[in-house]
Amino acid sequence: MTIRLIAVPILFLAAVMAHAGDSPQFRGPNRDGIFDEHGLLKQWPDNGPPVAWVAKGLGKGYSSASIANGKIYVPGMLDDQAGFIFVLNLDGVIERKIAYGKETLDDQAPGPRSTPTIDGDRLYLISGLGVVYCIDLAKGEKLWEVDILKRFSALNNRWNIAESPLVDGNRVICTPGGENALVVALDKMNGETVWTTKGLIDQQAYCSPTIVNHNGRRILLTETGKHVVGIDPDTGVLLWRHIHFTLHDIHAVTPIYSNGLVYFTGGYAAGGGALELSPDGSSVTLKWKDMNLDCEHHGVVLVDGYLYGTSHKTNQLICLEMATGTLMWKSKEVTQGVVVYADGMLYVYEGPKKGVVSLVKLAPTGFERTGAFTVTEGTDRHWAHPALANGRLYIRHGDALIAYDVTQK
Repeated sequence: MTIRLIAVPILFLAAVMAHAGDSPQFRGPNRDGIFDEHGLLKQWPDNGPPVAWVAKGLGKGYSSASIANGKIYVPGMLDDQAGFIFVLNLDGVIERKIAYGKETLDDQAPGPRSTPTIDGDRLYLISGLGVVYCIDLAKGEKLWEVDILKRFSALNNRWNIAESPLVDGNRVICTPGGENALVVALDKMNGETVWTTKGLIDQQAYCSPTIVNHNGRRILLTETGKHVVGIDPDTGVLLWRHIHFTLHDIHAVTPIYSNGLVYFTGGYAAGGGALELSPDGSSVTLKWKDMNLDCEHHGVVLVDGYLYGTSHKTNQLICLEMATGTLMWKSKEVTQGVVVYADGMLYVYEGPKKGVVSLVKLAPTGFERTGAFTVTEGTDRHWAHPALANGRLYIRHGDALIAYDVTQK
């Protein structure tokens, strides 16, 4: 079911800027799992790439590392639900920790899940309990906090919030899922409400939003419990919605845009598909459906017209053609895991218990693995998304962050 709504023009561009080699937010500089790194290894030694360093004592959590301006930022939960931002230098030394507030004690995945967004000298984070924090990195203190569940009369979901905030111009965008606030924008300087999205009652669903450009028009894309949605990022007006059901209302994969198509997916055999945008971006129609790539929360990447991700149902790595949804190949040599891309290669971090990281050659013609190793440091489940920056692969595994040197020598 697709519903068309009226929209208004969109004017401004997103503000988060990344320097070469930085990864200042969830899934890389553009939030799409693609890292702008070059000169990386195309094949690993038998035991994997060399370990540059291991930092321990980061507490519980599944947030990824953000790397910006020569520092590394990792959220973690210590005793008494205390949440901290751990600040490391590029040699893996913990220089300080900044307290921000309480975190979730969820039995399955305690601790923070949100990856920090770095914007200049400020850091933005959403706790699993639904509080948005703004931290002054120079002073090492909170500037403001907003409980978005309380402010917008929303409920937390079954496994607590895992959204990473999106900074767009002077706004911080997130998804409380309130009756009149499906998605909201806060003033990034003081946390005041700028706009709310009305017209659709649905719960937030662990998904981190993104903003794309379609025929010169900016559109905010995200997924909620039962929908894929397009929103005007300057006003919060709901442009369109497309119903897509998954078990437990899990829609944790950020939609992907290319050439007028919006790709979406969900786990638990829900599959996915592609929506074709109207020329002005105010409506969508379903172009194709797919039941192979039912990615749960591990991310999908689009490179050179092909989608790569892992299936929840069949527990394998999948390649689809974006334009048609055609299955190009599937391989059980790599099971369900987080997929990211850099310099012609896929990096797949399998979880929740395996902890195997595979290097896979990017090719729509077939599967070829050129290296693998097992993460042995750290605690709890293998769920955090890897990051790449400055020639290093960063794997967060519970209380440890491991940096692997993946540069060609």
